[in-house]
Amino acid sequence: MRKLLLYLVVVSVGLIYTGRLSYLQLFNEVEVATNFLNDSAIKTEYTYPERGYVYDRNGTLLVANQPSYDVMIIPREVKALDTLEFCKFLRITKDDFLKRFKKAKNYSRRVPSVFVAQMAKKDYAFLQEKMHRYKGFYIQKRSIRNYQVSNGANVLGFISEVNNTDLKKNPYYQSGELIGRTGIEKVYEKELRGTKGVKRIQKDIHNKILGSYKNGSLDTLPVNGKDIQITIDAKLQAYGEKLMVNKRGGIVAIEPASGEILALISAPSYDPDLLVGRQRSKNYSALHYDSISKPLYDRGLLASYPPGSPFKTLNALVALQEGVITPTYTYTCRNGYIYGRSGRKMGCHCGSGRRNVINGVAKSCNAYFANAYRQTISKYDSPKEGMNVWSSHIKSFGLGAYFGNDLSTGRPGRIPTGDYYTDSYFKHNKWHVLNTISNAIGQGQVELTPIQLANMTAAIANRGHYYTPHIIKKIDNEPIDDPHFTEAKHTTIDKQHFEPVIQGMHDVFSMKKGGTARWLNVPGIEICGKTGTAENFTKIDGEKTQLTDHSIFVAFAPKDNPKIAIAVFVENGYYGARWAGKISSLMIEQYLKGEITLKNMEKLVLEKSLEDEYAKPLSGEPFTINE
Repeated sequence: MRKLLLYLVVVSVGLIYTGRLSYLQLFNEVEVATNFLNDSAIKTEYTYPERGYVYDRNGTLLVANQPSYDVMIIPREVKALDTLEFCKFLRITKDDFLKRFKKAKNYSRRVPSVFVAQMAKKDYAFLQEKMHRYKGFYIQKRSIRNYQVSNGANVLGFISEVNNTDLKKNPYYQSGELIGRTGIEKVYEKELRGTKGVKRIQKDIHNKILGSYKNGSLDTLPVNGKDIQITIDAKLQAYGEKLMVNKRGGIVAIEPASGEILALISAPSYDPDLLVGRQRSKNYSALHYDSISKPLYDRGLLASYPPGSPFKTLNALVALQEGVITPTYTYTCRNGYIYGRSGRKMGCHCGSGRRNVINGVAKSCNAYFANAYRQTISKYDSPKEGMNVWSSHIKSFGLGAYFGNDLSTGRPGRIPTGDYYTDSYFKHNKWHVLNTISNAIGQGQVELTPIQLANMTAAIANRGHYYTPHIIKKIDNEPIDDPHFTEAKHTTIDKQHFEPVIQGMHDVFSMKKGGTARWLNVPGIEICGKTGTAENFTKIDGEKTQLTDHSIFVAFAPKDNPKIAIAVFVENGYYGARWAGKISSLMIEQYLKGEITLKNMEKLVLEKSLEDEYAKPLSGEPFTINE
């Protein structure tokens, strides 16, 4: 028994020692590897990978890389130097030098950080020969972006130095490193950036290099970022931005069969090359503080507008689904819709006459859709219940919420509910359907972003379903297989109800039927569309003031097996067919034909500037968020 006990004691002690040695060998190595930055005897050097390239849907290179050189600093190793001479070489002032030195020390006295970022190649060649004079400083090579196009800035985004928030959120980054800040650079940062290589060098107490730490067993090689292919058509994107010169607004084009975004245009825009190199900070400040034209503001994703008459198509579909109208149901328009005890009138420009859903869409009859909307809400026991049913149908088109897509920013817009009116807007339950009648024509409390309106149009083109709009197509040549993007989302509207609405949208372009866009036909292409004019208000000296209306247009083409759905907003652009409609027709022809035959229309759009409209005295936002 004693022999057995002795045997167990020996074995136990042996296991304890073995376990402790294993811990010291394995886990302590990992601990040292993760805390080496705090060890003054270990110098860390990074090798930065090539950031992934970006291509358009057709394989056109959009974003590549170019070499850049950063002057790095390790504050504790800095020795006395000729500050003025060094500042002259770096093209900075002595005050800049002192500020940068203080910032580096506050970050870490031992860990290297960027002192001067993104020197040009010629500056590097000159300075490299003199760096031996300046102890504690060295030059780190890395790559920065090299844009192959001068458009698509809001899509591509930009990279910039990490800030304190970035450093706290993600220990991968060190001060002075670059991170995707907007656009696809932000959304696909992890894929694009790659993984930096790390080399650790052992030093003695005299700061003399002894060799690789642990014989290089903890060193790693850099892994280049992955190339990505996005869904944007570079030619269409460039053409759309060209059409929007001297105008403000947004254009979003989507492939209905996939949800792939073909063009995402915000105007005014800027050349993405402005945010590269040592002038990046200066250029960014100029763009950021341009509070009038807001070139950094992505109107295609963020600007909430009243959708105007294109929203009538949804009210028609909801009324058909709820059975309050049929394709043959008619309503007489008498130059408007008269309602309420006081006989208030919602005007209409369609001309008087009997309207059904088809010619109601084609002629954009306010009276027809006000009646359809009223009947939909009034079908239920209370306005609140009816509004909640209506809202549920409308939201099934992807409206009133974020899509959950791969875009770096967005806004949900607003689709009001019965609860919204009771709890927030009126703050009582005594309201009735006529208090909300403006929703019938896309005014009222309805707000949509251009991408939401484009997606709504794609859902109509697909006769009742859509795919989440997205911008990624392939990563490292592997097609995206994310169910969120590849599985169809179905609306609450039965498929058969779409046909009369689509026919009405087709008749919008019919001269014979008196469609509101009958002069905007594209030869050889069957387009279905809807004009829109949205009232535009702002505040001047505290007073609500009406400005020039916004021009809105939605369309898809061809009518059968559609290849493109598009929404165009032109701020202060008058009525829908005046500017947004023309731009829509030109964009559709460019995408489907690859050339423009509507030369006179193109010339008119390219030469027209709306800067005089935007120069009118305003206060507040340069675009409307409907009140």
